[in-house]
Amino acid sequence: MPELEAIRELARQALIIPMQTSDFDGSVWDRAERLVRNVKYICEIPELSKSSLQIDRFCLITATYFSDAGLASRLAAEKVNTKSIGTDTNGGDFLDVSAKVAAEKLNGTIEKTRIQKIIRIITESGEHSTGMMEAMILSDARNLDDIGAAGVFDEFRRFVHRGKSITDALESWKRKKAYQYWQARLKQGFQFEQVRKLAEQRFSASEYFMNQLETETEAQDLKELTVNSVYV
Repeated sequence: MPELEAIRELARQALIIPMQTSDFDGSVWDRAERLVRNVKYICEIPELSKSSLQIDRFCLITATYFSDAGLASRLAAEKVNTKSIGTDTNGGDFLDVSAKVAAEKLNGTIEKTRIQKIIRIITESGEHSTGMMEAMILSDARNLDDIGAAGVFDEFRRFVHRGKSITDALESWKRKKAYQYWQARLKQGFQFEQVRKLAEQRFSASEYFMNQLETETEAQDLKELTVNSVYV
């Protein structure tokens, strides 16, 4: 789709965040690229590819590129980095702003009917009850990105920018587990069973990493070594 190259450049301009220095923050744009890869492959999973469902890939990919424009817009307006943003960027407020930015950037570039569909995909991707296939795919793509190693990295990035420590990150992880935050995300956050199963695998990998991080932080492995050496 050659037309998507122009869309991609418009999205990049909207998602690159200018900083107070001459540098820029490309983290939101980097996530957009990941999300586009996610939706492309979700479209090909057997659960969808073997069905007779029609997917408007142009509007879906365009919506995906702009789905975090609300986050980028907030960051640019505040002249800060992601330290002021919470972990939930799938809420209605962010997605509504994303839809508005998409409409402004795409105006005059593609047909109004397509723009209206793109707006609907973005906004409905935050509604679990949506019956719009493209919105369901985008929703799963966004939730999947939050759950594995990429999600852990993004959360660590926010903690570092806020001046928080490894211990703070571990405590946040433990609180979420205690309140069954991740279990709820895995149970309720996915539209397609095959994507849910993949999310469970990604979560297991991130959980393994966090457990190892706790082991090293608490020196539990060293403690075992010293205790065991007493009996040697």
